[in-house]
Amino acid sequence: MITREELIAIGHYNKPHGVAGEISATIDVDVDALRELSCLISEVDGIYVPFFINSCRSKSIETVLLTIDGINSEQEATALVNHDIYALKTEFRQASEENDADGYPLDYFIGYELKDSDGTRVGEITDVDEQTENAIFIIDRDGEELMVPASDDLIVEFDLDNKVMVMDLPQGLLDLN
Repeated sequence: MITREELIAIGHYNKPHGVAGEISATIDVDVDALRELSCLISEVDGIYVPFFINSCRSKSIETVLLTIDGINSEQEATALVNHDIYALKTEFRQASEENDADGYPLDYFIGYELKDSDGTRVGEITDVDEQTENAIFIIDRDGEELMVPASDDLIVEFDLDNKVMVMDLPQGLLDLN
C-alpha cells in the first residue's frame, strides 16, 4: 500500500480534453521527467492509486495533456478533475554532483532535519507553505513551529541518504518566529 510519506506532490488534474479520456494537468516538474515516471499517483476514496501514462504532450510550460491507461472517456477523465498528482519520492532521487535543490519539489524535503550552516540543529521540516509568492518551510523545533524561507539561495547542501538539509540562515531569522 502506498503511503503519503512515500510521495511528493507534482501537480493536479485540470479538466478533460476532448471526449476520448485525455485530461489536462498542471505540473511542477519538467515534461521529460514526467515521462520517466513509472506512474502518477492520486488519492481516490482515501487510498493512493497509481495511474499509468499512455501518452504525454506539452500544452504550455506548466500544462500537459495526458492519456492514462484505463481512462477512455470524458466521464472517466472527469473523475480525476482537481485531484492532486503525486510521484514516488524514490523516483526523484537523482544523482547530483552539484547537490542543489533543482529538480526536487520542495515537499520532497518534508521529514528532513534542518541544520544551520554552523552545524546547529534547527528542527525537522514538517511542511511547505506555497500559498505565497515565496515558499516557506514549516519547521518543528521541539514542539515549537518555526518558518524559514525555502529559498535555493539559502540552501547550502542536502544529504539525500541521511535526510539532512543545511541552510545558511541569516542571523536573527530564527528569533523572529
